[in-house]
Amino acid sequence: MKKVFKMEELDCANCAKKMEAAIAKLDGVEAVSISFISQKMTITADDSRFDEIMKKAAAEVKKIEPDCTIVM
Repeated sequence: MKKVFKMEELDCANCAKKMEAAIAKLDGVEAVSISFISQKMTITADDSRFDEIMKKAAAEVKKIEPDCTIVM
């Protein structure tokens, strides 16, 4: 399943790349792209575990930039 999410309070292009790398390592993630300019994340992940993967992705985002959130 491929979905696009809005990112709020994403303040740094470098942080976006770090988030992208961390999320890409999560089990079940096929592809992820975070655009600092458009403040959006595109993620392709296992349909059957999508909600679980998104919770883990949100946790990775918070580790890198605590004020940033994924609008789901």
